[in-house]
Amino acid sequence: MNKKLFVISVISVAVVVFNLSELGHTVQYIQMRPLEQIIKISAGSVTPGKEDKLPLITWGGDEATILANGNAINTKPGSIFAQKGLNFELAWMDDFKKQVEMFIRGDMWLLRGTMGMINMASAVSAKDPRTELVVIYQLTWSNGGDCLVVKKGIKTVKDLKGKTVVLQAYGPHVDYLVKLLADAGLSINDVNVKYVKDLTGTANSPSEAFYDQDVDAAFVIIPDGLALTEGDDAVTGAKILISTKTANRVISDVYAVRKDYLEANRDKVQKLVHGLMLAEQELRNAVKGNSQVWKDVKTAAAKILLESPDANEQAIADAEALYYDCQFVGYRGNVKYFGDTKWPRNFSKMADEIQTSFVAMGILGSKVALAHAKLSYDQMRAGLVGIDDVETPRFKTDIVAKVIERKAALGTLEEGELFNFEINFKPNQKIFSTDMYSDKFGKVVEMSATYGGAVISVEGHSDPHKINKLKKKGSADFVIKRTRQAAKNLSVSRALSVRDTVITFAEANGVPLDRSQFTVIGRGVSQPLYPNPKTKEQWLRNMRVVFRIIQIEAEEEAFEPLE
Repeated sequence: MNKKLFVISVISVAVVVFNLSELGHTVQYIQMRPLEQIIKISAGSVTPGKEDKLPLITWGGDEATILANGNAINTKPGSIFAQKGLNFELAWMDDFKKQVEMFIRGDMWLLRGTMGMINMASAVSAKDPRTELVVIYQLTWSNGGDCLVVKKGIKTVKDLKGKTVVLQAYGPHVDYLVKLLADAGLSINDVNVKYVKDLTGTANSPSEAFYDQDVDAAFVIIPDGLALTEGDDAVTGAKILISTKTANRVISDVYAVRKDYLEANRDKVQKLVHGLMLAEQELRNAVKGNSQVWKDVKTAAAKILLESPDANEQAIADAEALYYDCQFVGYRGNVKYFGDTKWPRNFSKMADEIQTSFVAMGILGSKVALAHAKLSYDQMRAGLVGIDDVETPRFKTDIVAKVIERKAALGTLEEGELFNFEINFKPNQKIFSTDMYSDKFGKVVEMSATYGGAVISVEGHSDPHKINKLKKKGSADFVIKRTRQAAKNLSVSRALSVRDTVITFAEANGVPLDRSQFTVIGRGVSQPLYPNPKTKEQWLRNMRVVFRIIQIEAEEEAFEPLE
């Protein structure tokens, strides 16, 4: 078996895990120390050469880079990069520590990784002003390629409290973990974290560690997640709790450059970024039309990213799967990511969020300002089409409503719930002031931006005290039913009012929300926190609107297809 094929192949991953388990292998856990403590090399100037090394990692976003280079290791004449006067040597480099060392020595001026990985390198790169990191381009968001697998009994992210979680050290899932914990109201101190050396396909990977009876959860790539939850080698009761199809604004893939190189070669860097945008556009159109260009890219990616010299059928299928695990952001996404200061998932906010978490975890000594290149995007509009189009709704609202109604009727709504929080209101309250609820509304906006693949249900609940009094008086059934229906109607009205106020609040703060992501439910008096309230506090607690972030990945028909 080719050593890289099991990175994407579910069958191959399962075989590897099975064989290792049969041999009684024990996973070796490692300590994750700050990169600035373990990388001790001195910084050097960028080594001049005919070709520049352009690092790649095993990810679908890098397929656009391969296309831009002419589907070859060395820039091919006539390719997008060649037309821009660029000349690169592509280098597959999943070993991020090695990448950082080469970057600091001056063996290459580019660094490729997720935002989490880039921030891990921020402190060691900042030791010399020449090697300070400047982020130049966002390739993609992870959109289904990464997931959290959990064992039986863990139903929501909050249930991770006190549990043992395994993930790759210095890999793409560290910031994924801390973001989920933060949104669940937990900190890194609430879980026991163990690290392994590799991401997939070896004896020291999170998927292998998941078989350890002392491990409760693991962050893995989606093929490993499927192997752990389906088939002969699945762990009994294990399930994928959440993937980046739901949390589709957590893992951001980027390119960064050395500060000294950017200052001396800004025009060249700008050409590189524009070339990547053009390649992303060409690749998207090729995939949509299933053209020969797409077939050539898959073949080249199989050879370069998956190390399959003959680009066999399985490797090509794996290369295709890589593409669908991510969402390219292109021109519009980069303008928004680097330029929209109000958007909750922009570059600056993510960098601060990640570094704050990493310092608390002890994997970054202190926060380091991470810069972006501030390129001239107006100059890069040439050759790009559709960049001014209005974004379309992500969900089919009628189908989403039916899915949520069905789950509610069956009492299974909480099974797909990731997070929830609530706001309370006063008797007869119909208006929900943004001044009073700004913190809660801000949280909804943040959740909407981060979990763009999840549905946000807005549930209105009423207090049953009035109905209890009618029952005690022996009122007629039709009176009780009428009162119950009135309470349900009122709860729907309140939920609608809250939803509309949140959307208005977001727009006023420069963050337009996708209305199709929200669905409204009127619970009436069916689910009171206190069925027989004894105090005023209990009575008021029953009157609430609950926000639930609900995963509906299995309901494919609920999503509008992405272009």
